[in-house]
Amino acid sequence: MEQNRLGHTGLKVPRLSLGTMTWGQETDEESAATMLRSYLDAGGTLLDTAAAYAEGRSEAIIGTFLGELVPRQEVTVVSKAGMVRRDGAREVDTSRGAMLRSLDASLARLGTDYLDVWLAHVWDDNAPLEETLSALEFAVSSGRARYVGVSNYSGWQLARAVSLSAVPLVAVQSEYSLLQRTAEREVIPAARALGTGVMAWSPLGRGVLTGKYRNGTPADSRGASENRAGFVEPYLSGRPARIAEALATAARGLDVQPLELALGWTLEQPGIDTAVIGPRTPGQLEQILKAAPKSIPPEIASALDDISVP
Repeated sequence: MEQNRLGHTGLKVPRLSLGTMTWGQETDEESAATMLRSYLDAGGTLLDTAAAYAEGRSEAIIGTFLGELVPRQEVTVVSKAGMVRRDGAREVDTSRGAMLRSLDASLARLGTDYLDVWLAHVWDDNAPLEETLSALEFAVSSGRARYVGVSNYSGWQLARAVSLSAVPLVAVQSEYSLLQRTAEREVIPAARALGTGVMAWSPLGRGVLTGKYRNGTPADSRGASENRAGFVEPYLSGRPARIAEALATAARGLDVQPLELALGWTLEQPGIDTAVIGPRTPGQLEQILKAAPKSIPPEIASALDDISVP
């Protein structure tokens, strides 16, 4: 798998990073192990998790694999802090104390003494930015994190954080796909100007760009689940549905899968260092890895740009 540098750092990241949001909830440990083996066999090296994923169970599952399925030093582990979910409700706290408590808990679950990259999961209106940054800075100075960054920040929030931080913020995670291109307005230009790498999450439009929702919502899909239906629903009708249909038409013309075109488009956009995929099952991951996103013909890329421009 092709590797890129993350922003202006020397850290190499694969074009496709393996997101583990469903591990410990929709994806059991056995399936997760199968997925990790397939991902590693394909040349993948980055596991993306968070303290909030399945209330810490995602990190715990990864912790059982480190040293067993893969040597710790052979994978890049990215985790996030500052957001938790309790009984389905989201709680945000990126104060220094909360961040550092979360970091220590993450390291314990993962069974490691450091993270390769640690991110503030979301912007917190109720915590001074200086507190959040001081936690990131301490993580680096204490050796608990090799690199730090942020997630789900707007362009001005990223620029403000970079200007105040005593250590480089090397990464920003942002949702980005043909169905969600708002990151182009500020986040990606800011990241490129500041030397911050962009990790695009949900490059398949929350699964909609695979084409599986074109004729309804499959019973075994995330869109049909009680916990995740609201996550998918905004992309199932109106303009997103028309973009997904146009993508499927273009894919038929090129004799490829829609997800191959969707991933290829995202990865060819300026400033994108890695796309964080989030398959729930080994079969879904196999489809993605087999697709091996290729360069898109200019006329097709132009048509996709036109139909999906914000």
